Amino acid sequence: MVIKIHSIRFDADNKLLTFIRGKLEKLNIFYDDIISADVYLRLDRSQDSENKVTEIKLMIPGAELFAKRQTRTFEESTNLAVEALRRQIRKHKTKLKRA
Repeated sequence: MVIKIHSIRFDADNKLLTFIRGKLEKLNIFYDDIISADVYLRLDRSQDSENKVTEIKLMIPGAELFAKRQTRTFEESTNLAVEALRRQIRKHKTKLKRA
């Protein structure tokens, strides 16, 4: 799987990038034909403390899955987005089995 991480208007540190790659590579357990993942990290301009946004676009054969989460930390929003993608992968696999 090709993983591209884009941090918009800030520089993400290597610890965060390694964390995100590790979480995304765990998705291969559920579906091993993942083509690529595009991750967008950005800071929301709101004054709210929950201003860290993670958007993940996952390309798999025949579909494109997307998850977006906004929380207090990038690690938390990444965890929630990856969990949402895991559920979407399971749903996609059950649709393939029915067809």
